Amino acid sequence: MDSIKLLAEYFGKGGLVMWPLLLCSILVVTIAIERYLFYKETDSGSAFADKYSNLMAIGKIQEGQDLAEKTKGECARIVSETMKLNGNNTRKFNYMEAQAGLVIAKWRNRLSYLGVIVTLSPLLGLLGTIVGMINSFSIFNLKSGQPMAITGGIGEALIATATGLCVAIAALSVHSYFAQRLDTAITNMEQCFSALLEAGSRGED
Repeated sequence: MDSIKLLAEYFGKGGLVMWPLLLCSILVVTIAIERYLFYKETDSGSAFADKYSNLMAIGKIQEGQDLAEKTKGECARIVSETMKLNGNNTRKFNYMEAQAGLVIAKWRNRLSYLGVIVTLSPLLGLLGTIVGMINSFSIFNLKSGQPMAITGGIGEALIATATGLCVAIAALSVHSYFAQRLDTAITNMEQCFSALLEAGSRGED
């Protein structure tokens, strides 16, 4: 309880700017949870990409298709559907490219919000600090001869900057994690697509 009271006290001392910073922190946590669950459901993973590519490389087409059908995720779905298509590699490539574009757009969704929060949070914190310092150096404090009030006010004003930096660090960490996961998912997808098209080229020969 003491910790909660202390946090509430610091929050109050930070000024009005603490409310948008609180909203930003809630958005970061919400996006992190939502994206984690979404990627968990839609990313087929590196293990699938490696196994599928190896099966296609040694000519075990049916086993590769069976693996894709029983594996969850968008990459597995796309290659499974592509293998059922009739036609040459050009048609299959066009289908996979179109499907991959839609999937990647969904994977990138909401990550831009994190980038905005990374930039916005320190600026909000700085704004809160500047407003707090203006209040601390106001003519009323100087006239009343209260230097402790001024120094104390500066200390309280810095709470906003510290909070803004903490929110920005959290948002940057979450953004970096999902950006890396997105890159890995795209690489896995390209690996599977290449293996499928290569197997198709051998079949045409």
